[in-house]
Amino acid sequence: MRVLVTGASGAIGSALCDTLVARGDEVAGLTRSPERSREANSSVRWHEWDATHERPDPDAFDGVDAVVNLIGEPIDQRWTDSAKERIMESRRTSTRNLVATIGGLDSKPKVLINQSAIGYYGDQGDAALDETAGPGDDFAARVVVEWEKAAEPAKAAGIRLVLVRTGLVLNPDAGLLKRLLPPFRMGVGGPLAGGKQYMAWVHLADEIGVIVWALENAEIEGAVNASAPNPVTNRDFSKALGKSLGRPSLIPTPGFAVDLILGREAAEHTAKASIRAVPKRTQELGYSFRYPELEAALDNLL
Repeated sequence: MRVLVTGASGAIGSALCDTLVARGDEVAGLTRSPERSREANSSVRWHEWDATHERPDPDAFDGVDAVVNLIGEPIDQRWTDSAKERIMESRRTSTRNLVATIGGLDSKPKVLINQSAIGYYGDQGDAALDETAGPGDDFAARVVVEWEKAAEPAKAAGIRLVLVRTGLVLNPDAGLLKRLLPPFRMGVGGPLAGGKQYMAWVHLADEIGVIVWALENAEIEGAVNASAPNPVTNRDFSKALGKSLGRPSLIPTPGFAVDLILGREAAEHTAKASIRAVPKRTQELGYSFRYPELEAALDNLL
């Protein structure tokens, strides 16, 4: 299979590219800096693309069977007005530009796997949220709704579209887990903002597994949750992380401290939000999670 990946130099994109290359697929990547990306991974055929300002070059899609769209500005940052614009447009405008090129190709890829996020559901407390649940109304949810909407024209072009609503990806080298490891290793980690909020997490191997599964199976389309079947509260997550590291995890981080780190709005809808997403449709369609339980996932990663 020949697969084109956007966001291929990011944490998830790099892992996906390595997995695809290892199993014998040809991989192309779209990036703002082809030379730098080539130095990091010479196994990928790199093409230049300034995602929010132009459509990608159609030549990059020559012979491509599938596209995986992983591009997007990190959401776990202070939500200044300029940051919010970057977060939104790095997903909405970039995806529109991508789909516009794909739709105009004479020979189109068979499938577009479009990254999405469980932020779609917004903070709904302890309610279990499968793929049929409606969207939230906060900024993070609006971003995901617009992101998915930007990908929808691919269906009209006859391309199978899969929306992978990803949970908190556990990876010691990036994202939430990377941020949490230093204080927990020093024995000063603990629950955030009371710890009652649910965290829909996923091991990096299962995030990649869901994407590859969606690439391979022609019956998979629409929204699927890439989050482990057993979401946990932040308090239980903290206990499991401390146990895996062999360190205490009793020191809570109060809500105002999280506000100071991320800014109040970002903290409310990322670190403090409760999103109890469950992969009901993902499992019904046949995906089997390698790491359904948090303790085993953390032990493997750490």
